[in-house]
Amino acid sequence: MQYCEKRAWLGLLGQAMLLIAGFMLIFGTARVEAAFAERAGSMSEIKAVRVSNSADKTRIVLDGTKEASYKVSVLSNPQRIVVDIQNAWLAPDVKKSTTIDSRFAKAVRIAQHDPSTVRVVVESSVGKNNYKVFPLKGGSTAYRIVLDFGNLGGSSSGSAIDFNPKPKPKDETAGSGGGTGSSTGTGTGTAADKNQGNAGGTDVVVKGEPVFTPGIKGKVIALDAGHGGSDVGAIGPTGVTEKGVTLRVALELQKLLVKEGATVIMTRSTDTEVSPKKAKASDIEELQARCDAGNDKNADIFISMHMDSFTNSSPSGTTGYYYVNGSKAGQRLARELAEGLVTELGTGNRGTKSCNFYVVKHTTMPAALIEMAFISNDKEERLMNSEAGIKKAAEGLLKGIRSFFG
Repeated sequence: MQYCEKRAWLGLLGQAMLLIAGFMLIFGTARVEAAFAERAGSMSEIKAVRVSNSADKTRIVLDGTKEASYKVSVLSNPQRIVVDIQNAWLAPDVKKSTTIDSRFAKAVRIAQHDPSTVRVVVESSVGKNNYKVFPLKGGSTAYRIVLDFGNLGGSSSGSAIDFNPKPKPKDETAGSGGGTGSSTGTGTGTAADKNQGNAGGTDVVVKGEPVFTPGIKGKVIALDAGHGGSDVGAIGPTGVTEKGVTLRVALELQKLLVKEGATVIMTRSTDTEVSPKKAKASDIEELQARCDAGNDKNADIFISMHMDSFTNSSPSGTTGYYYVNGSKAGQRLARELAEGLVTELGTGNRGTKSCNFYVVKHTTMPAALIEMAFISNDKEERLMNSEAGIKKAAEGLLKGIRSFFG
C-alpha cells in the first residue's frame, strides 16, 4: 500500500474511532443520568426554606417531597445548630443563605453536603432547651422539617416535666404545671424548663410545721437562681435571659442576707448547671441537685427565683408558688416574698398559688418558687435588666424574708 493511501486509511480509522467514542460517551452519560433520575426519585427533594419571626420565637421550615430521616448536632465557636437531612437532594433554585433578623437566630444556610445529604446550618446561641427540631407530615406540603428557636413553652412558671403523671389536685391552677394558657398570661408549659418541673409521682408527703426564732440572724437560707449554663430559661424581647437575671438577684440578695447574719447556701454562684454532670445531666438530676444543696445543709428555708414569660408582651406582675401538699409555712413564705417584691418593684401582685414543682416538693424545709416579673413584658424586662431593678428585687425578697421570720 502506497504511503498516501495508508495515511488516508488511518485518517478514516481515527475519525471512526472518535465517532465510536462519542457514541459511547453519549450513551454512557445517558445511563448515568438515568441512574441518577431513578435514585433521585426515591429521595426527598428539599424545595424551599421558609423563615418566620414572632416576639417569642423564630421558626425555620424546610419543605420536602418525601419523608426523610435527619440528625441534629451542635458546633461551637461560634455555636451552630446543624441538621443533616438524609436521602435528600436540594432543588437548584433554593436560596442557599438567609439572614434572620431575630435575637434567637442570626442566619440559616443550606447546601448539598454529599450526594445523599442536605445540610442545614443555623447560627444561634440559644441554650439546648430553647430550640427543637421536629417533622410534620401532610397538608399542602408532603413533608416538612421544622426548626424552632426561642421561648418555646410560654410561661416559665408553667413548665411541666411530668416524670410520673397523676391527676392534679383541684387547687392546682393553670400556670403551676402545664396549663393551656389564656389571655391573662397563664403559661402554656414546656418540658424544656428543667428548673421547675411538675414533679408528679407518688411520694407526696405533707411537711411538718416548723417553729422559728424571730429574726434573720443565725438562719440558714438556700437561694436557687433558676436556670443556668446550657439552660437559658425564658428570653426577653431584647435578648435578656432569665438565667442572667436570676443569678444577679441571687448574688445581690446573698450580700444583704450575710449582712444580717444569715448563712446563705447558693445552688449556683456562676452561669452553670448545678448537677456535677453539668449539661449532660438529666432533668431530674439537675432538679435534685438543687434540692440537695438546701437539704444537705439543713437550710431553714429554700427560695427558687425565676422570671415569668408568655407568648405576648401584655402579662405582667409577680407570682409566688408553694407545694400543694406542703406546710402552711411554705405557703406563707411564698406570700411574703411576693408581697415584698411587689412593694419594691411596683409590679402587680398576681397572687400566691399552689403547684407541684419539683424544687418545692423535694425540699425538706419551707420552700417557695417566686416569679419575680415577666421577662416577656417590655417594661419589666428593662426593669429587671437594670442595676436599680436588681437591687429592688433583692430588697423586696429581703423584706419578705424578714416578714416570714417575724
